[in-house]
Amino acid sequence: MENWSFVKMHGLGNDFVIIDARNGMLDLSATQIRAISDRRTGVGCDQLISIETSKQADAFMRIFNTDGSEADACGNGARCVAWLIMQELKRKHIALETISGNLNIAANGPYVTVDMGPMRVNWHEIPMAEETDTLHVHLGDESMPDGVAGNIGNPHITFFVDNAETTDLAHYGARYETHPQFPERVNVGIASIVDSATLRLRVWERGVGITSACGSAACAATVAATRRGLLNRQAKVELDGGALDIEWRTDGHVT
Repeated sequence: MENWSFVKMHGLGNDFVIIDARNGMLDLSATQIRAISDRRTGVGCDQLISIETSKQADAFMRIFNTDGSEADACGNGARCVAWLIMQELKRKHIALETISGNLNIAANGPYVTVDMGPMRVNWHEIPMAEETDTLHVHLGDESMPDGVAGNIGNPHITFFVDNAETTDLAHYGARYETHPQFPERVNVGIASIVDSATLRLRVWERGVGITSACGSAACAATVAATRRGLLNRQAKVELDGGALDIEWRTDGHVT
């Protein structure tokens, strides 16, 4: 394998190996990606990200999970990559192209805000195998309440429980990620309402497992809670690695 320089970054502990491949194609096999991502024998990360050239944005961001599969979106990864590009271009606003669309990103002091685009809530957009009320998704498990499904660049299901801390995320995450209702697998969020503006969220990320933070899952959980009437479009989402401020704007976009 060729030698590649990389940057190691994280957003709330959601960590990435970022490789600038704008001067040449990064051609890594799934086996190589798994080796780099391994926390004992490799560099270790939740996702490996390749920065590539783009004809329609400032750069293209390609995302790989630790199992070697390609991810569609990553909010924390976008914040990290955007910060690098902003430093390079000496700008506070950039656009990143991804396989699920372009992301507009802005910096305000130490904060980086990503417009993740609109939340898709129709069953076929997520996608789901059968027509379903996405506000009340039953997966045939009496030990877990019905969930809320949506897609914000990748598919998510969020379950609201009394105590996210004591719910067995490893058990339910592994169980639901590959549920037949989700042909492209699904990210699993376990959430509790702290108050009218705060949400506690723990995340099982498809192709990764339990992660300390997930930007798209925080977006999905905020929209899910708003759809259920538990929040009013804005929330501080408290993840294992820290908090994200999320807003589901009236134009349908989530930041």
